[in-house]
Amino acid sequence: MSRAFLVVMDSVGIGGAPDADQYFNGETPDTGANTLAHIAQACAAGKAEDGRSGPLGVPHLDALGLGAATRLASGADVPGLNATPTGFWAAAQESSRGKDTPSGHWELAGVPVPWDWGYFPDTRPAFPAHLTGAIIASFGVDGILGNCHASGTQIINELGALHMQTGFPICYTSADSVFQVAAHEHSFGLARLLSFCEAIAPILHARKIGRVIARPFVGDEASGFQRTGNRKDFAISPPAQVLTNWVQDAGRRVYAVGKIGDIFSMQGIDEVRKGADDVLMTHLNDLVDSADEGSLTFANFVEFDSLYGHRRDVSGYARALEWFDAEIGTLIPKLRADDLLLITADHGNDPTWVGTDHTRERVPVLCHGLGTGEAGHIGFVDVAATVAMHLGVAAQGPGRSFI
Repeated sequence: MSRAFLVVMDSVGIGGAPDADQYFNGETPDTGANTLAHIAQACAAGKAEDGRSGPLGVPHLDALGLGAATRLASGADVPGLNATPTGFWAAAQESSRGKDTPSGHWELAGVPVPWDWGYFPDTRPAFPAHLTGAIIASFGVDGILGNCHASGTQIINELGALHMQTGFPICYTSADSVFQVAAHEHSFGLARLLSFCEAIAPILHARKIGRVIARPFVGDEASGFQRTGNRKDFAISPPAQVLTNWVQDAGRRVYAVGKIGDIFSMQGIDEVRKGADDVLMTHLNDLVDSADEGSLTFANFVEFDSLYGHRRDVSGYARALEWFDAEIGTLIPKLRADDLLLITADHGNDPTWVGTDHTRERVPVLCHGLGTGEAGHIGFVDVAATVAMHLGVAAQGPGRSFI
């Protein structure tokens, strides 16, 4: 039986979203944001020289259709990405009202989000008093710190020492539909942090806050504080059966690589593999070698977004793209003749844009295993329908296969 490998390059948008004017970074609409094209343009102009140099070099992704998809999505110039595609490619548009991780992933898995997400205002305090009281009462802590919009790395540097003195968890949010909780792995305890987030998640989910995210860190005031790899997301469950359920219900095995298990609240997941992106690439290669016949491997590579997009680090984002491209170049020859590798993204996060938030963009859909060709403009939901058809699994929802 055929296998499928669905790989999400978190935040690698390609511009052109027709509704980008309805989404903002601060007071600036996302009109014109283009993660991939703007990185390529910066590289070509010599403005992304930290740890790398010259034009953006992603020949394997370009051969699959990355440059072509970007030009289709937005008409943008993409210096260095001019290959005639030898893969099958498309540009996908999201219909859900959001530019966040759950919206993008759920829709890629076949289920658009049927509601508007809840958000917190960029004020101090950000959380209403009755919500803060309910959170404190639900777990028995004496108070919280933060209560604002913040960068995760910045707020632990500002409040880490006070957190260790008081034992109060650091609670903060962003422009996304999230409630994040930072706590020291040793003085507060990792297990306690996870229990706290699990206890308060239903309170936040009732407000349609998409995720409660545990953000553990270590260190001290003298040496500095650093986040660890033990992050865990407590997400609202999708409102309907998604691709992972379709595959699992057909008696096939589903592997989740990265934060996929958290995003889908473990719905339809048989096995989870986590780690930093370099570790995740090792897991993905292992699964190419060993995944069961007829299985789905669903992977997310988050560091494009978390380390470089939100931090507006153009050079770092370019380095990550070039690393990923080289790894994909070594992985493709290992695929079996009837395997499908489908590489896409969940939203944009243009590192040249104002602010620190995601950007509303179309995303590339790059396929190895479907021959050469293009599907043009498609919907996110069509990705799930296509993977299901490749696997011979019955699809649900509004998507249509492009094969």
